[in-house]
Amino acid sequence: MLTKRALLRRTLAVAAAATLGFSAHANDQTLKIGVTAGPHAQIMEVVKKVAAKNGLNLKIVEFGDYVQPNAALSAGDLDANSYQHRPYLDAQVKDRGYKIGWVADTVNFPIGIYSKKIKKLADLPNGAKFGLPNDPTNGGRALLLLQSQGLIKLKDNAGLKATPLDVVSNPKKLKFVELDAAQLPRSLDDLDASTVNTNFAIAAGLNPKSDAIALESAKNPYVNILVVRDADKQKPWVPALIKSYQSEEVRQFIDKEFKGSVFPAF
Repeated sequence: MLTKRALLRRTLAVAAAATLGFSAHANDQTLKIGVTAGPHAQIMEVVKKVAAKNGLNLKIVEFGDYVQPNAALSAGDLDANSYQHRPYLDAQVKDRGYKIGWVADTVNFPIGIYSKKIKKLADLPNGAKFGLPNDPTNGGRALLLLQSQGLIKLKDNAGLKATPLDVVSNPKKLKFVELDAAQLPRSLDDLDASTVNTNFAIAAGLNPKSDAIALESAKNPYVNILVVRDADKQKPWVPALIKSYQSEEVRQFIDKEFKGSVFPAF
């Protein structure tokens, strides 16, 4: 029979071997992480450096829209993605049946209103063309921002997925132009004003703190998240990836690089 000391030595040896085995396996494995271009990609480059210290090799795959990263993750072409908030993920899972889910919070990007024609919302002309993201969750988010600024009123039960059909008061008779979120910054010349997601605003050279004529409160339901396939949630690389993202190095980079227009959510 083993003595208690011998049993302890054997237990510790097995645990050490398991840890070394994971590290060795992780260093041989490349995890593909989907992001949208702009801040998410910039932040993930820092995560990649931290992850290397935690035994993970990351390959960053950039996308130009909100639809493809979840499709690629669901199909197994990615191991994780980092670009969306939970309401958007929930809508995608419900509508498309994806078996993917949240594993960690990442950052918060308050959505803003931008214009090349006016300096403040009070100057919006009657009948102004106003751009909205055409996906349900970000479109609803934009309408809620307009309501908070006193430009429209929504049905009481409209919620986070409000659409232009839920607008019950529109004193300036705004004409809503629904476009893919990534197209909105490039469409500002043709619009009187538009809501633009912060990641696409920054990628287009807009500074949310100085260029936005209105910004969403930082306290909102739209915290961005790290997402993996449901079948992978218990894989040993997941906590290592989360640890890498939610690190002090990444927090300092976000604070320094984005100067308050992007907020760490960890």
